[in-house]
Amino acid sequence: MDTGKIRIKDIAERAGVSVGTVDRVLHNRPNVSPKALEKVNKALEEMDYKPNMYASALAYNKSYQFFSLIPKHESEAYWEEVEEGANAACERYRDFSISNKVLYYNRFSPETFAKALNSVLAQNPDGVIMVPSVLEVTRRYTDQMHNRNIPFILLDSYMPDLKPLSFFGQDSFASGYFAARMLMMLAPREKEIMLMKQMRNGNVASKQQENRETGFRHYMHDHFPSVKIFEVNLSLDEKREHYDVILERFFEEHPLVHHCITFNSKAHLVGEYLLRSNRRNIQIMGYDMVEKNAECVRQGSISFLIAQHAYMQGYACVDALFRAIVLKKEVDPVNYMPIELLSKENIGYYRRKNIG
Repeated sequence: MDTGKIRIKDIAERAGVSVGTVDRVLHNRPNVSPKALEKVNKALEEMDYKPNMYASALAYNKSYQFFSLIPKHESEAYWEEVEEGANAACERYRDFSISNKVLYYNRFSPETFAKALNSVLAQNPDGVIMVPSVLEVTRRYTDQMHNRNIPFILLDSYMPDLKPLSFFGQDSFASGYFAARMLMMLAPREKEIMLMKQMRNGNVASKQQENRETGFRHYMHDHFPSVKIFEVNLSLDEKREHYDVILERFFEEHPLVHHCITFNSKAHLVGEYLLRSNRRNIQIMGYDMVEKNAECVRQGSISFLIAQHAYMQGYACVDALFRAIVLKKEVDPVNYMPIELLSKENIGYYRRKNIG
């Protein structure tokens, strides 16, 4: 039987109950006897009835409050696109009264992460999207969410032990391994490579960056073990005007370095320096299609960018919560983003906002 043509009246006649009873069963409302419930469920099974989940959710007339917890960021950064994607998903499902409130924390301060999550949980959210902090701190709050049946999605860094509803992000190890392979196709005879980091107290900002570096070093160990990798830290505690001095000193002391790499979205810090200093024989490879990076690609100081669809990730996180919480559908637990390589020739065709 065509589900779209099955009326509540048809189900009631088949089950031998009132139309009101069927309506209460379909919308999970109380005051239905066990016998009536059994009759209605049997009729639904015999008629192969599949409810219109959208219509049911609309009829329920409930509002849903989601929260996103992401790192503090500058304008035009990777995280800004994540926010834009999440907002677009909320707009698409606005008829279902879905909202997504964004809170921020300092990635180098687990205390700010904990403070923000305490605020989130105090507001009894229907669902949470978060970029996790260190495992031990994050687990304290994910355990609470499990106990309170609050679904949560991990973004950027995958921590399977926390048992999230879903994860969205790149396979960081594979991404770093891929980056090394692409870099060495450009530089197969190089003896030295520079790895640019941005650290604070000896730590990089995320587990994702650590995993990318691990993948990178695995490839280099397996295929180019003799290549020296020099680390340069453009410390987050330094003023940006000091970065040029650090980079100038490094390149003066390492004239054999012609290729650099970074695993964050700030390749433009080196790329812009290379353009200012007119060092045309040096390039850097990095991550994320932010405009400052794209401009350096167009001008030739960044050789490649690895894109990870920030807008798509933000959109997909809200979409997954919507499908799981509102439509009661299963969602895929692990969702790896494409590992895409952007160069001067194809960067103009890259579509960041390709959902919705």
